[in-house]
Amino acid sequence: MSALNRREFTALAGAFAATSVSPAAPAVAARHGRVVIIGGGAGGATVAHHVKRAAPELSVTLVEVQKRYTTCFFSNLYIGGFRSFRSITHDYAGLAKLGVEIVHDWAMGVDTARRTVALRSGTTLDYDKLVLSPGIDLKYETIEGYDPEVAERMPHAWKAGVQTRILRRQITDMPDGGVVVLAPPPNPYRCPPGPYERVSMIAHYLKYHKPRSKLILLDPKPKFSKQALFMEGWEQHYGGIIEVRLSNEVQNQRVVRVDGNRMELETADGETLKAAVANVIPAQRAGQIAHLAGCADGDWCPIRPSNFSSTLVEDVYVLGDAAIASKMPKSGFSANSQAKVVANDIVAALAGKKRFPPRYRNTCWSLIATNNAVKVGASYKAGEKLVEVTSKFISKVGEEASLRARTFEEALGWYDSITADMFAKG
Repeated sequence: MSALNRREFTALAGAFAATSVSPAAPAVAARHGRVVIIGGGAGGATVAHHVKRAAPELSVTLVEVQKRYTTCFFSNLYIGGFRSFRSITHDYAGLAKLGVEIVHDWAMGVDTARRTVALRSGTTLDYDKLVLSPGIDLKYETIEGYDPEVAERMPHAWKAGVQTRILRRQITDMPDGGVVVLAPPPNPYRCPPGPYERVSMIAHYLKYHKPRSKLILLDPKPKFSKQALFMEGWEQHYGGIIEVRLSNEVQNQRVVRVDGNRMELETADGETLKAAVANVIPAQRAGQIAHLAGCADGDWCPIRPSNFSSTLVEDVYVLGDAAIASKMPKSGFSANSQAKVVANDIVAALAGKKRFPPRYRNTCWSLIATNNAVKVGASYKAGEKLVEVTSKFISKVGEEASLRARTFEEALGWYDSITADMFAKG
């Protein structure tokens, strides 16, 4: 099975819009309804777009604190110097033009009995259907000495925006010969290949701008996503720059303590490393509003695989990074795919449109070097209790340079397509 190219993605992105506007089933009368969506990323923005396009009569309100949204996917390319910050930052003008009400505010609480959302400004929003796509929160407490203030000096850059700029600036300002330490999180977390694409991007920058510098990877896991592909690429392009330290029976490289003033990191083995730049990515959980709404069981939110509705709260959907989606990874593509199913379920329930069988898909592209990208992905179905894999694919070690270059171009096309779909561009 091949990955999704730009034309295929665009076709699938339009498939929901084309089918969901079909006439209402005769037995169900269309009626007005109120849809509130919290979180304006790949999940929430896509739901807003497809609900409003399919059922213009529905009231759709998108709550997102940021007026301009920076995508986490492709933010590593900015860090590596392959993209501008502006190119990964988007506004909500397209959604507003479509008729979505955009509210830039913090959601502070959900009353699921009264079906209301309380905002920091004091406003209360009523809903018939609530969609939570809040992304992740970081578990700072899992690393001694790490907190939001220390993260200004040891950025995680796992929520794109200000943190992404901080990490990029630190790397460019670092003296040649300085050491970058990158500490990925334990499973599960947002974008499984993301830390290792970031290793590639930082190493690429060091190779051409700080040739006496090196990067140390302190991984709390014994293996990682696309490992053979990344290791092959690092040996080919960045020999002598990257030092990989995985955790196993012999060593535990999990970072347990940091000192932001001294720029030191301590591992579970008791080793202390000093860094010029420390990219510390802690463990994660669903965004706080999902917990406040009563949708979380532990760190994450259980859902029904047929439509990503919460198993704990009625008339609430949870999708994207916050949801427990079984084998489906926490990625932008996954959230966008899930969002179309959620949108269809909502317009079926509130506007009497046809409900289609759920289809899910994901592809994660990772850039290793100039014109050298790899990918992994799968198609999924809704099982009785879990989202189940129906087919999967991954790039192969030893592929021709021309194929890797085409994979890179495919990724660029996907980015343009998904952001157009999220933010109703064009």
